[in-house]
Amino acid sequence: MELYGLIWAGLLGLAIGSFLNVVIYRLPRKLRFLLERSICPRCRRQLRWYHNIPLVSYLFLRGRCGFCHESISLRYPSVELANALFYVFFYWQFGLSLQFLVFAFLGSSLLAIFLIDLEFQIIPDVITIPGMAIGLTVSLLPDGIGIGNAAIGLLVGGGSLYLIALLGDWLFKKDSMGGGDIKMAGMLGAFLGWQKVLFIFMASAVIGLGVSLIVMIFSSRLRRNRVIPFGPFLATAALLSIVYGDRVISYYVSNFLTVQ
Repeated sequence: MELYGLIWAGLLGLAIGSFLNVVIYRLPRKLRFLLERSICPRCRRQLRWYHNIPLVSYLFLRGRCGFCHESISLRYPSVELANALFYVFFYWQFGLSLQFLVFAFLGSSLLAIFLIDLEFQIIPDVITIPGMAIGLTVSLLPDGIGIGNAAIGLLVGGGSLYLIALLGDWLFKKDSMGGGDIKMAGMLGAFLGWQKVLFIFMASAVIGLGVSLIVMIFSSRLRRNRVIPFGPFLATAALLSIVYGDRVISYYVSNFLTVQ
C-alpha cells in the first residue's frame, strides 16, 4: 500500500505540475489560465488531449509540438517532474494527511513563484494573498501549527521584510525590495510559523549572496543591470525549512538556548 501511495502521489504531482506550467506561462502575461485549453507557445494551436499527458507526451513527441514540430522548452517536463518529486517526498514523510496536502500546495506555489520571479521579477498577488489566508486557515485544523504561531509568523515574515525594504529605500534612494517579496514572506510565515520563517531569512540570505556573487562574476549583463530577484532564494530556503527546519531549530535550541 505504501508503494501505491507513492505512485498515486507522483501521478498527482505530475498532473498538478502540468497545470503549473499553464500558470507560469500565462499568469505573468495576464492571460486567462482557468478553464482554458493548452496551446503550443510557438504556433498557438490548441493541443489535443494526447499532446498534453504530463511528461509522457513530451518524451513521446521528442520535445516538439505535435503540429508545428518546433522544439518545446525543457522547462515544461522539468516542472512536472519536480512537482511530482515534491509530492512523493511529502507523501513519504507525512502519508495521506493534512500535512501532505498543506506542503503539496505550498511546494507547488513555491515552484510557480520561483520560475515567474526568475523570468519576470514579479511575485503575483493571486498566489501570495490567498496563500496567507489558506495558511492561517489550515493552522486551525488538527495537527496545524496553531493560529497564534501562524499569525505571528505572518507578521514576522511580512513585517521584517517591510522594515528591511524601508531601510533599503532610505539607504539607496530607490526601491530596494518589491512588495511581492514582502507578501511572500508573510505567506511563508502563515504556513510555517515564526521560527521557520527566521530560518528562511537566514538561509535565503546565504543562498542569495552565494548565487549572486557567482552569477555576477560570470554574467556581464547581470553585472551591469544588477537585477537579481529575491523570490527564488526565499522559495529555495522555504523548501529547505520544510525538510530540515525542525532539526535545525531543535539543534539550535538544545545547544544555545538551554539553561545550564
